[in-house]
Amino acid sequence: MKLAVVMSHAIQYQVPLLRKIAAAKDMKLMVYFNWDFGVRETLDTQFGQKVKWDIPLLDGYAYKFLKNISPKPSSNFWGQMNFGIVPELIRNRYDAVLLFGWNLFTNWLVFLVAPLVGTRIILQGESPLSHELTKKESSRFVRKLIFGVLFRLVGKFLYIGEENRKFYEYYGVPERKLLFAPYAVENDRLFAAAEELKGKKAELRKEFGIGGNQPVILFVGKFIEKKRPMDLLRAYKLIAHGSALVFVGDGVLRPEMEDYIKTQNLKNVRIVGFKNQTELPKFYAIADIFVLPSGIGETWGLVTNEAMCFGLPVIVSEMVGCGADLVKPGKNGFIFPVGNIEKLAEHISFLLSDEKRRIEFGNKSREIISAYSQEADVKAILEAMKN
Repeated sequence: MKLAVVMSHAIQYQVPLLRKIAAAKDMKLMVYFNWDFGVRETLDTQFGQKVKWDIPLLDGYAYKFLKNISPKPSSNFWGQMNFGIVPELIRNRYDAVLLFGWNLFTNWLVFLVAPLVGTRIILQGESPLSHELTKKESSRFVRKLIFGVLFRLVGKFLYIGEENRKFYEYYGVPERKLLFAPYAVENDRLFAAAEELKGKKAELRKEFGIGGNQPVILFVGKFIEKKRPMDLLRAYKLIAHGSALVFVGDGVLRPEMEDYIKTQNLKNVRIVGFKNQTELPKFYAIADIFVLPSGIGETWGLVTNEAMCFGLPVIVSEMVGCGADLVKPGKNGFIFPVGNIEKLAEHISFLLSDEKRRIEFGNKSREIISAYSQEADVKAILEAMKN
């Protein structure tokens, strides 16, 4: 079977999946990239610095970079204009083409051309219904008209979780077109890293200047409004001391965060800056609790998957898309109303108060995340191509 994958750029989370697809029996894969972000050093405006991922991104599968004629390459709709995808689809007559969403001009070219050449469209998006329902009714009405046309061109939809499934159902996608493809990271690599670093927790904490007995609360992500890192700082101010708070990341809110830490005289808070892919495991390894307090726009939150691979209890807001799937309240973590600082502080305090409970929650996280694998995604993609 011949499969084309059209992607914005080489995304560090999805590259391992591409390798697994390429290795599948009787599969011939070609990946088309619209943009070279991450492969070369490129400015990430949200991190506020240039980024080049430090893991191999182009190994293990066939790929081509399409010429992008956009004057301002980006992840926005007009930031990727790759007309070269049209002759590629016409010439190669793929059995199917896998698209990740509909928010790029190039993807719309695929929607137009693929049906004309008999290529099935497989669509994977991230949109959760919970976010969609915050839009104005008039906006949703217009989107229903657009999606009503667009979604009829799609052969199969790969939904990443429960909220994403509800999104497609809300916009009229029939059940026969829906296949579950759990949103996953490279579990095997992270499980192995967790095992390797397990006995080095005290050593790593000492390296980062953290007391050996202090439970560590961890945030990983960009310091932007969507991620709401200030909510975690304000919650930390309310909880009893004796713990440490570590922020891994960077972004426009960093000066505000540093000012708050200083003016509120918060102890044991560390902002360690942006860390590349090979550096991140150390921070998950020193942590005891993971928190993602994001608001609207956090369609999933794959850092939650990563934290669970390291056996961490997880606390997320109700707007974090993965919550409905990955967080079982009272079993491996908690879900709190977005922006509710007091409730967030309450959940953190509950976990800080009992090490045994944290371990039990963490073990449950490992159990849950084991089912959210890229191997399951490959099976879903193969099924989508056959049926």
